[in-house]
Order: sequence, then C-alpha cells, then structure tokens
Amino acid sequence: MTARPVISVFSLSGEKTSTTPLPAVFEAPIRPDIVQFVHTNMNKNNRQAYAVSIVAGKQVSASSWGTGRAVARIPRVGGGGTSRSGQGAFGNMCRGGRMFAPTKTWRKWHRKINTTQKRYAVASALAASAVPALVMARGHKVEQVPEIPLVLDSALESTKKTSAAKEILAAVGAYDDVEKAANSKQIRAGKGKMRNRRYTLRRGPLVIYAENDGVEQAFRNLPGVELCCVSRLNLLQLAPGGHMGRFCVWSEAAIAALDQIYGAEGKRIPTAYMTNADLARIINSDEIQSVVKPALLNDPKPTPKRNAIKNIDALEALDAYAASARKAEARASAERKGKKADNLKAKREIRRKFKAQGEAFIAEASKQGDVCENGFDL
Repeated sequence: MTARPVISVFSLSGEKTSTTPLPAVFEAPIRPDIVQFVHTNMNKNNRQAYAVSIVAGKQVSASSWGTGRAVARIPRVGGGGTSRSGQGAFGNMCRGGRMFAPTKTWRKWHRKINTTQKRYAVASALAASAVPALVMARGHKVEQVPEIPLVLDSALESTKKTSAAKEILAAVGAYDDVEKAANSKQIRAGKGKMRNRRYTLRRGPLVIYAENDGVEQAFRNLPGVELCCVSRLNLLQLAPGGHMGRFCVWSEAAIAALDQIYGAEGKRIPTAYMTNADLARIINSDEIQSVVKPALLNDPKPTPKRNAIKNIDALEALDAYAASARKAEARASAERKGKKADNLKAKREIRRKFKAQGEAFIAEASKQGDVCENGFDL
C-alpha cells in the first residue's frame, strides 16, 4: 500500500487533513467500447412495454369486391350514403387502416449482460473518473476543485441539511458544477413534455458514500446532484449516456471500501493487454529494433513482364516455332525494304516510257482536225 500513490482527503471546510492510498481499481484499463456497450444494454432494462391496440384499424365491416370491377382487390367498406362507403380498409396503405407490423407487448425489451462485462465497465468508469482531462471533457466545471478524485472527510455522510451541503460543495470548488446543471434546465423539445418528462437537466456531481446518515436527504434536492452507495455502484450514474468521466465526490469511508470491493478479496480488477500503449515508443525501442529485420535500401526494381506479342525473345521462350516464323518474316520484310528503291525506279521508267508514247499519239491524232468538218461523207 505504501508504494501506491496517495490522494488527499479534505475536510468539509475545504482544508487538506490527510492522505489515503489510491484504490487499485482506479488503475483499471479505460475501455470506452465496453462502457458504451454495457450502458446501452443496461439502459434497455427500464423500458416499459408498449403496443398499439390489436383492433386498431380493423373496427369496420369491409370485404373485397373481387375481380372484374376495374378496382383493386383491397377490402372496401360496404353500405352507402357517406363518403366512407367504398373506401379501402384494413390495409396499411389505406386511410384509417392498421399499421404495418403492429407493435406487440411481447417484444424483446430487456437484455442480459455478462457479469464480468458489467464489472469491467464499472471499473473502467471508476478509473476514468480519476482522470481530470476526461472529467473536464465530459463538461463538468472542476476548475476550482483542488484534486480529482475529490475525497472528503467521512463526516460528509452525516450532513442532514441542504444548506450545509451547498456550503460543503462551495468550500471544495464543486458548486460551480451544480450551478452549471441548474442553469441548463429547460423545457424538453417534443412530446416528452406531455409524458412526465417536461424538463431536461445536465448532470452534476455524483456523491458516493458508505453509510447514509442523512447525506441522501441533504444532497438530493440540489439540481444535477446524484447519490450512490459505494456497495451499489451503478454504471448508468458513473457514465451517463455511455460517456465516461463523471465528476465524483467521495467520502473517505467510501474510497476505503473500494479496496474491499475490488482486489484480491473482492471482484477481480481487469488488467490491460498492454502496459504501455505508446506503440511508437515500443517499436523504436532498442530491444525491438535489435531483432527486427533491417530495412532494405535501394531495393532493385523487379524486372517487368515481357510481352510475347512485342518481344520476340519472350515469344521464343513460349513457342520456338512461332518465333522462328516471325524472324523469317522479319528478314523477308527487311530484304523487300532494301529492294524497294530499285523496284520503284524500274516501275517509274516503264511508266515514263508509256507516258511519252501516249503523248505522241494524242498529238498525232489532234492534227487530223474535226472528223465532222465536211459532214458525214467519207
């Protein structure tokens, strides 16, 4: 116990009187995923069953007209004389009809939760309540509080007047959170204000005690303040909305009782998978870097795949016959290309020779004159 850190104990007037060892449960791993899961399922266990009436939308005499009348086969109200006559009934697409899949009271309302999971969530919520950053991030006004977790003398449990409770909270700087909750009171938006849920209010401090010698009656009327016995810690109070970091005010007897509730003789305190969550520091440590494979520098680039359609060497590895045929065609093409100039020259000479003959013929024929000059007489 002496090796563990200690926390201060304050008198009801706000003066530091002694210290007490920090309970081991405050060193439990903080798991917001488990807290959120358990809170969601626990919160479902206080719901009341609701359902629509089993005869809603069916209290009318209606029957289908069948086929052949060019109307849908939905049941239709019989009779006459009113606009209701002939209207569709019963169906969920009809005005005044039943709803689709009417709600039933035998829906699965409640959820079972593993006991170990619930204990893990409570331990995580307790550990989070000892971290000032998480408490402030949750919205609590704890700037004037001397220390978190805030532990007061066990005389706190004997407080019987609300006026005295206000003075105690003001002496330790916790009354700002109560005023924050009081100023947040407003009328709820929506239909809940017609169902005995007219006002909404932010959460204030959670006072945790060991014995109720009047502390319940003293603090219960302060806005936003809740009370809880240390033997009946409730996750719905420790992490409202599934968000960890509730501002807790402990009595000295309550904080001492945590070592009997959790630990070797009580509930098991969960252990973290990693004692050091700084992965960058772990990876870059000498112990890890001395055994890991060194980084490869100037890694040679892999040889690109050769296309057998374009690369004749790649084709030869696949089909030697096709490669030899392509090489022969390439040689023939090269030979033809070398003789191309000579072939073109010979063709031009022949074309030039016949061109001269043609021009001479045209010139000779033009000298004869017009064949119709003297008529058609020959």
